[in-house]
Amino acid sequence: MAAELLQIDWSRPWYDAVRPAYETLALDGEDFVAAFNRQAALLALRNHRDLAVSFVPQESLPEGTGYEEFISATGKVPTRDNLHDFFNGLVWQTFPLIKSELNALQAAQVAAAGGVSKARGPARDAATIFDENAALLVVRASSAGRALVDELRAHCWDAALFEKRAMFGPDAQLWLFGHALMEKLVAPRKPITAHTRIVFAQDDYFACEPAARRAWIDATVAQLLREEGLNTASFTPLPVLGVPGWWPDQDQAFYLDTSVFRPRRTQSRAA
Repeated sequence: MAAELLQIDWSRPWYDAVRPAYETLALDGEDFVAAFNRQAALLALRNHRDLAVSFVPQESLPEGTGYEEFISATGKVPTRDNLHDFFNGLVWQTFPLIKSELNALQAAQVAAAGGVSKARGPARDAATIFDENAALLVVRASSAGRALVDELRAHCWDAALFEKRAMFGPDAQLWLFGHALMEKLVAPRKPITAHTRIVFAQDDYFACEPAARRAWIDATVAQLLREEGLNTASFTPLPVLGVPGWWPDQDQAFYLDTSVFRPRRTQSRAA
């Protein structure tokens, strides 16, 4: 695992969300699960049942018990010695309220279906997508911000990401949440695409320090999940390396590559 950790380029902007959690671990040849548990205790992480969150070996998950069910019932997060679960632990330490609320949704869907092996519904699919591959795009609640969101949803990539590139940073910020998405970006490729949840924020958010922004995102998105739930229509696709400033040579031709920046599908109508 030490060799895998060395593959991560922490200077990349897509790790801005979880970089502070990683730095706080101060890993020096230590088993990262032990470091996770130390931080979980210091942060007083709790799940939706108010059980203390801890990280345990994958073998602690009883046979026949669903991963989400187990976390919900015990607060224990089965963790393997790989990058996928390493990033998952960092997200728990960065956005614990969102992770807790998401686990509550997942566990409720499993219970409603009658077990983890039963048929999946759209809410459970959406929760899995969110957990694994989501990014949170925080946009200033203004007419310009709403126009940007409309263009992204319409897949007007040139207008949103090239012509409005100056908005990214001051008026729009992408924060990665999905741990599988973070793992994929260890070896960045242009086609890697996030399932993006739009979150509108007032001016005071953009004046905050990064730690306060993370806390606001955590509380706000957790509340939205609790109040609105999830479905697969909740997401807007966004090729991550298209975020202005996140990759070199983002000229206009970069965004005209329709193999990555695809036009929006149109619904065919029966004659």
